[in-house]
Amino acid sequence: MTHLNQETIALHTGQTVDPITKSRAVPLYQTTSYVFDDTEHAASLFKLQASGYLYSRNANPTNAVFEERLAALEDGVAGFAVSSGQAAILIAILTLAQAGEEIVATNALYGGTYTLFSKTLPRFGVTVRFVEGTNLQEVEAAINEKTRAVFTETIGNPSLQIADIEALATIAHRHDVPLVVDNTFATPYLSKPLTFGADIVVHSTTKFIGGHGTSLGGAIIDGGTFEWKAPRFKTFIEPNELIGDRSFVEAAGEKAFITKARFELGHDLGATLSPFNAWLFIQGLESLAVRVRQHVVNAQAVAEFLVQHDQVEWVNYPTLPENNQLHLVEKYLPKGAGSIFSFGIKGGLEAAKAFINNVELLSHVANVGDSKSLVIHPASTSHSRLTAEQQLASGVTPGLIRLSIGLEDIEDIKNDLTQALQKATNAVGVLK
Repeated sequence: MTHLNQETIALHTGQTVDPITKSRAVPLYQTTSYVFDDTEHAASLFKLQASGYLYSRNANPTNAVFEERLAALEDGVAGFAVSSGQAAILIAILTLAQAGEEIVATNALYGGTYTLFSKTLPRFGVTVRFVEGTNLQEVEAAINEKTRAVFTETIGNPSLQIADIEALATIAHRHDVPLVVDNTFATPYLSKPLTFGADIVVHSTTKFIGGHGTSLGGAIIDGGTFEWKAPRFKTFIEPNELIGDRSFVEAAGEKAFITKARFELGHDLGATLSPFNAWLFIQGLESLAVRVRQHVVNAQAVAEFLVQHDQVEWVNYPTLPENNQLHLVEKYLPKGAGSIFSFGIKGGLEAAKAFINNVELLSHVANVGDSKSLVIHPASTSHSRLTAEQQLASGVTPGLIRLSIGLEDIEDIKNDLTQALQKATNAVGVLK
């Protein structure tokens, strides 16, 4: 079959049935190493002159199924699974940029990403220029001869700013740099950045792809369309003695980026995804479409419920009628805007804290994309390392509450929100 739809890809792509056992499920290859045929075979693997497995820090058969399946869901050519979403971002960026070079990033980002870009990457000599993602002129003005990528999130965390991926890709390509998109909040079920011109996609597979809050992981997907022949990317096109005096473009063609990421930083940094976690993520992919559909239904219902609640001051969910991003939702997220959104309640910061302290069904944890409904106060947790100015730039206000709506019965979710809102109002009344 030459064409498969999303749900079928998520169940079948990447697996070749084991010829000995005929196992229907993908086997878990819990192994560190692999037997070489002879010394020549071993040498050829290490120089990328032959395909196969040499050590599970570099590649593993279970991981390979997960990588191929996720790449197919994103319409990419290849993937590389790593130990976390943060590792995926770091390896992707450092594969593109070296000391003395720069990245342009939209500022509506997850707090950990913002800190990585503002604090850690400068220690490696890489400068990140933050821009307002909705101001395309500002984005373009920030690009210079040192720029090696433009970075954004499909749905900003927790601002929910929807990236105009096609416009950002056009700007990036006009300057011969790739667009890197974090698609964690959307998943490939809701949005495929590569189809709108993005070149590289990253995921925290910990979230919706795993889906059950059990496993840490990340992934990088190569779109295979970027021309690495630009002078900015000499390390892609110059001969490399480690791979037989060939360039990565010569050795891997359209998969040059992901091959370089895996062979260099994947090998040297050792941010390896365990085969067991890859196996769990394969299970997650198999139910991704079903879960995400229900996540969206539940989130929409909760957002509409909170809009009508007299103790709620505001709700930020992209598909609400008053949201000014509806045109971007229609273009990039036609199946829905995910299950994560934010809101504020009357009484401000103290009321927000009281609300979170009084939920019973919802879990107060630093995660999203779980089958269970989750809540957190970003200003004091995920974005607490940012200055007040940086928090505002990334869309975080002091009283903002972030919800990740799960798969519980919708009435049970509403009932828990109602009782927590009432207790929060009472608590603020006592404080006053």
